[in-house]
Amino acid sequence: MLVTFDDAYASVAEWAAPLCRQFAVPAVFFVNAAFLDNQRLAPDNLVCYVANVLGMETIKAAVRAVPGRETFQLHSLTDVFGSFFPVISLREREAFLEALRQLAGINESRLANEACLYMTSKQLCNLGSFDFEIGNHTYTHTHFRSLSQQDFVSEVDRNKAELEALLGTKIRSFSQPYGSAEDLTCELAKHLERSGHQAIFLSESVANPRRLDLSHLNRISTCAPSDDALFFEIEVLPRLRAIRNRIFKTPLPFAAA
Repeated sequence: MLVTFDDAYASVAEWAAPLCRQFAVPAVFFVNAAFLDNQRLAPDNLVCYVANVLGMETIKAAVRAVPGRETFQLHSLTDVFGSFFPVISLREREAFLEALRQLAGINESRLANEACLYMTSKQLCNLGSFDFEIGNHTYTHTHFRSLSQQDFVSEVDRNKAELEALLGTKIRSFSQPYGSAEDLTCELAKHLERSGHQAIFLSESVANPRRLDLSHLNRISTCAPSDDALFFEIEVLPRLRAIRNRIFKTPLPFAAA
């Protein structure tokens, strides 16, 4: 078993890492270097904050401010993360986020500093004393399916370089934000291999085969309220999904030419 944590939240250093060491649980921590030291907010956190404080109308207004996306229909946060973010470019996402800051009257740097959601650089370096692996999670936590090669190379390489400079160790693994195989395009997979990433993690809650493919490691996410539900989510459902995929020969998007 391997436990993984995404996004470099401060709670990882404060709670998860000590517990993993106490119970000898192997773990990998996937980090977005852009949010270390709490100088800015991750897009997901900024969107959720505005939605909770000001409501969805402010989110919709920010979407309408993005050139070419004025007619995009949103009804909930699920639409933002599941439909809008996956199809926009980095430039469009930044235009949306800047409009959101302006419409909400947010000083993002001050808000991030007050919230202290993410690890500091010192906390991240201290994770080395727990003998845990640190992995690449892109620089600003983004989908890849709609990015240009220049943009996805920048997201991958900049994050890897900054983490390696900070930690003094090689970054060998990569976790795709949001965990969908749709974002693991053929071009991205090739670049990850060329840039020295030896393992690629997704999060589609499907059982991995006995002969592991390190370029396509699936993880299971769970919010189970009980031991019985946890057993079902970890041991039963992933195997059923794997059987379904074999029967219907569900293709992996990144494998398609």
